[in-house]
Amino acid sequence: MNSEKINSIIKSSIEVKQKLLSDEKLVNTLIDVTTAWCKALEANGRILFCGNGGSAADAQHIAAELSGRFYFDREPLDAEALHVNTSYLTAVANDYSYDEVYSRMVRAKGKKGDVLVGISTSGNSANVIKAMEQARKQGMIVVAMTGEKGGKMRDCCDYLINVPSNDTPRIQECHIMVGHILCELTEEQLFKKNA
Repeated sequence: MNSEKINSIIKSSIEVKQKLLSDEKLVNTLIDVTTAWCKALEANGRILFCGNGGSAADAQHIAAELSGRFYFDREPLDAEALHVNTSYLTAVANDYSYDEVYSRMVRAKGKKGDVLVGISTSGNSANVIKAMEQARKQGMIVVAMTGEKGGKMRDCCDYLINVPSNDTPRIQECHIMVGHILCELTEEQLFKKNA
């Protein structure tokens, strides 16, 4: 093991972030998503998140930043990662199928004007896609966080945040950065006096 490998990984991560920074369309999408989040939350709506594996961890992390706090003390925001109830998750996966775990929860919790954020590096996670399709049926705003190609999620969202990479770890690093950006902008917008 040597420092060259570590340096190479860090440089690769920086390169993807630099591509994201240079993508004006993607930066503008972050502004649009912030507006959608704020509109939903101001109307007493909620933001729901779903993903698998590392993307589930990102979903839970971002939801916690909103429902807890980010930079300063303020009122909690209604945000939830849909996988945190393991009894529900395992029951539905067992009784129906794993593909149904998120769509069924969207049916129960989502309402018109709420936001669903689906996270998948490939953009092809079947359970996330089903949740997004269900959310659209219910009049929710749908945001997809994916890798460069967007996968099948590209066609079932209102806003696509497709990180310019095909490398799963680099995509996930950018997903959490994007999540932090959205949380910071949302917090500032909704609680300007504290910013």
